[in-house]
Amino acid sequence: MLDMDGTLLDLAYDNFMWLEHIPRRYAIENDMPHAEALELLGAKYAQAQGELRWYCLDHWSEYLGIDVVQLHHDNSYRIGYLPGALQFLQHVSEQNIRVLMVTNSHRETLNLKDAITGLGEYFDGIHSSHDYGYAKENQDFWHALQEDVGFDPATTMFVDDSPSVLRSARDYGIAMLLKITCPDSRRPEIVPKEFVGVRGVSELLQS
Repeated sequence: MLDMDGTLLDLAYDNFMWLEHIPRRYAIENDMPHAEALELLGAKYAQAQGELRWYCLDHWSEYLGIDVVQLHHDNSYRIGYLPGALQFLQHVSEQNIRVLMVTNSHRETLNLKDAITGLGEYFDGIHSSHDYGYAKENQDFWHALQEDVGFDPATTMFVDDSPSVLRSARDYGIAMLLKITCPDSRRPEIVPKEFVGVRGVSELLQS
């Protein structure tokens, strides 16, 4: 099981959108200083983090009064793979292993990123938390996914860049967990304290 953003695709795109571009557009639309908009949105992000609404473009479009989906499309040229991720997908898709994408991404951005990168062709199944009504941070998500696709937690490897998501997977009983330590190519490596870490999925090919 592989996460998408920050595991296969460069989180630089998402961080740019949510921490730079959207607050800037919100400031313009509401005639306020950029710093004020950034502070306001940062507080709202924090309240929603870990919940399904945090990942829902429809929620933010309605709340902010701007077309967040269109903003993502306007900046789609920034979408790209993390180093070595495409080669990893190409290799693992040729093995006798069931490979599932398990993401919190909203279907709008999931479809956009698939159209740009073609990563969907390397998976046996693509599963968004929005299809189940619970974010990956919620145990109900894993129960719903289990009911849908069936998997053995003892023989499942799950790779993600989010500690809170990995904790949820661990609580559900998934035995093999890996954290990506360089999810954003523009930012320094984040050394994990709780989980085994790799800079990128390409390191799995070396081992």
